[in-house]
Amino acid sequence: MDAINQTTEISDTERLNRLRLIRSDNIGPRTFRALLRHCGDAAIALERLPELARRGGGARSGRICSEQDARAELDACKKLSVQLVAPGEDGYPPRLAMIDDAPPLLAVRGCLEALMRPMIAIVGSRNASGAGLKFAQSLAHDLAAAGFVVISGLARGIDQAAHRASLAGGTVAVLAGGQDRIYPAEHEELLLALLETGAAISEMPLGHVARAHDFPRRNRLISGASLGVVVVEAAQRSGSLITARMANEQGREVFAVPGSPIDPRAAGANDLIKQGATLVTEAADVINAVQPIMVRPLALEEPDDDYTEADPDANERARIVALLGPTPVNLDDLIRMSGASAAIVRTVLLELELAGRLERHGGGMVSLV
Repeated sequence: MDAINQTTEISDTERLNRLRLIRSDNIGPRTFRALLRHCGDAAIALERLPELARRGGGARSGRICSEQDARAELDACKKLSVQLVAPGEDGYPPRLAMIDDAPPLLAVRGCLEALMRPMIAIVGSRNASGAGLKFAQSLAHDLAAAGFVVISGLARGIDQAAHRASLAGGTVAVLAGGQDRIYPAEHEELLLALLETGAAISEMPLGHVARAHDFPRRNRLISGASLGVVVVEAAQRSGSLITARMANEQGREVFAVPGSPIDPRAAGANDLIKQGATLVTEAADVINAVQPIMVRPLALEEPDDDYTEADPDANERARIVALLGPTPVNLDDLIRMSGASAAIVRTVLLELELAGRLERHGGGMVSLV
């Protein structure tokens, strides 16, 4: 299986400006992407942040990350052999770059080559059964032997079993915290071992300690970077089911390993099979399902021109804001109901978000805070 060639490389100045932008207030991955499309590059976006936030009704501009702080983060990363890579650059998983909330900069440590190869995610219960752990190890070993990189979240249970069984072939750990704040701490030794042939990735800055809401954010990276997600064991309402849901939303394959109907640790995986997930009893089930996907060419989405030079007038802005409320509404519906162009609506939403007044949801849904 060949890696997907990527040749894009951004300049050091652009990397610094992008880091400043994503570390500024009210800017997440989707807002970052909208700003680049609207302004052309990160330097112009930084200059326009106060004006755009004011137009969105912000009482004052949010904090803008200083050049000094951004340089300090880059220096700290260098000391830990962490690279901050942008979508399209070597070391940025190609499929991850295709999701609509891909991290603008990804903190990467380890073997970059592993991040460019086809990945399969294996996730499951932290409190896994002996049978579940044994199957995860067998599946991960066989997938690695077939040339796939196993990606998971470095958690206890199924995650760590999958990582350990695929060390020789290269495995990728997705961190919920910064590269210097490993969770759980007992897996620091495992992380160091996997860096020899694999890698660790995170969208969080150094020093960031993982909190509860960071794990769903991490899960979208696990699914986004992979061809498909295998759920080995998962109780109802578990984090693994969140990963499976995100995989489905991202157009990734969802697999599940059947378990005993009387074991609550298998209830979530069994439900996924009922809902249409591919049943897995051996690595061949996964390989046969993803092989047709692998032959399709991958290309980063070209920027839209919709954002460029869109300047709403007061009436358009008022009409669009009036259609928003606490209940999420679809972007396409908002465009249709407002009668404004897509460029105008997106610009107004960008202004509102920079003012801290807009929340973005999955599936292109937005609401007022």
